[in-house]
Amino acid sequence: MSKIEKLLLKFKSVPKDLTWDELVKILNYYSYFEKSTKGKTGGSRRKFVNDNIDIISLHKPHPRNIVKQYVIKQLIEKLEL
Repeated sequence: MSKIEKLLLKFKSVPKDLTWDELVKILNYYSYFEKSTKGKTGGSRRKFVNDNIDIISLHKPHPRNIVKQYVIKQLIEKLEL
């Protein structure tokens, strides 16, 4: 089983310890890539866009780097997993 397959299994189980970096890898796997929102008012909001211009907008967690479970559930629904 590849690393991404293991990561997807973890993601689908709605873990309490999924990191932001792991989430970014999953979104990249589904062809959602981060669109730069840097600037004076960029804040912690991150936007991920795919080829169909479908946008997923998320807050990068802070101060801890752990993604909230409700966000994972919403993404599972959005990605239709």
